[in-house]
Amino acid sequence: MYDLVVIGSGPGGYVSASRAAQLGMKVACIEKYYTYGGTCLNVGCIPSKALLESSERYEEAQHVLADHGVDLGEVKLNLEKMMARKTDVVGQLTGGVKFLFKKNGVEGKTGVGTIVGPNKVKVVGANGEEELETKRILIATGSRPSSIPGVAIDKDRIVDSTGALEFDAVPEHLVVIGAGVIGLELGSVWARLGAKVTVLEWLPKIARNSGVPKEHWETVNTSANELRTLFEQVHQNIDNKQDPNFAAVAGDIDQKVAGLEEIATAEPAATGTEE
Repeated sequence: MYDLVVIGSGPGGYVSASRAAQLGMKVACIEKYYTYGGTCLNVGCIPSKALLESSERYEEAQHVLADHGVDLGEVKLNLEKMMARKTDVVGQLTGGVKFLFKKNGVEGKTGVGTIVGPNKVKVVGANGEEELETKRILIATGSRPSSIPGVAIDKDRIVDSTGALEFDAVPEHLVVIGAGVIGLELGSVWARLGAKVTVLEWLPKIARNSGVPKEHWETVNTSANELRTLFEQVHQNIDNKQDPNFAAVAGDIDQKVAGLEEIATAEPAATGTEE
């Protein structure tokens, strides 16, 4: 009998599991993927921040260092190596969660967890299934990318935020649908690396669908205006489809007009609020 079974090993899950174990509880943590850390560590905050840093270094080497007397000559992008570094960063942090579990005595279970009773969780994985009895259950299943009705994510030409972390070449033209934190961050990465980036947002202001309190909107606006200089085009307040530029881009989505190489959707997470 466990004192606590946690379903999900993202920041909410692994921190709770580790702390409960430190307080003397017998804890198990279930994760359906083969690495711990959830969306944030594997396909969210951490890999995007790794690429963000690399793209900023690339831009600095291209446009800033010469002003400081650092002449690097011709600067070339090695995207494969950049992606390898991102993978290494992710591996270090997910490995850190595994170490925390071992250190604190949390039992990690790989598989899909299903609550089958008030005090029972079934785990189905590659090695079969088992049923865990527990006094308490914590659901920390996190979020996943949402899709746009009528726009199928094919993971080739139309991708979600996870796919936008894995391009094997810099897109010629990337359209980002959704100007929240994720969309602007990934859009800025590929813009710095040489892509022409168009951003579409149905709200009147970009970066407003990110849960930022109103008292911080002025700061957000300043940052958003700085980001605008990176992008080819930014279209806001387009929910009513009256913006002719939006209509043209929307037509590209359906008709696959040449020149629009990649589309990344960065809508609210499927478990988030559609605001």
